[in-house]
Amino acid sequence: MILGEHYIRSILTGFQLLVKESRDANGGAAVRRLIDARFTKDWKKTQSGDIDWVKCHVVNGTRVCLGVEIQMSARSDLLVIDIIHLRKALVDGEIDVGALVVPSDRLGVYLTDRGPRMSDATRHVREARADDLPLVLVALDHDGAGPALAKQPKRSRKNED
Repeated sequence: MILGEHYIRSILTGFQLLVKESRDANGGAAVRRLIDARFTKDWKKTQSGDIDWVKCHVVNGTRVCLGVEIQMSARSDLLVIDIIHLRKALVDGEIDVGALVVPSDRLGVYLTDRGPRMSDATRHVREARADDLPLVLVALDHDGAGPALAKQPKRSRKNED
């Protein structure tokens, strides 16, 4: 078993994710809130500008840490920032393994436009030359059809004349 596979698997598969199966019908931020709610208090939540979630496990005096970045709703090109966060934490010795969780290509169709998908994450890891890092890409898929998940209201732009 890959380090942390049990932790991530139970968080991402221990609930039913139903979405409206219509292009751009669901809010990625709503999916993110569902996932964040599944992390238990033994995970360390960090603020923006750092890795989203970190959990360390000590075995026979050796500490091993897993860092998780979750990207469900931002523009796909912002995946590079998550990869940078993971790379920095790996290089600085804060984590030993990183995981980047994104919608599967199938689920991504049903979330808001321009959001990331697994194919985007794979491409960004390759282009950032991060494919030699201890980094696991995890594709989240949905369980079936259901009601639309709420979208975030768009911010209105003020006219500046």
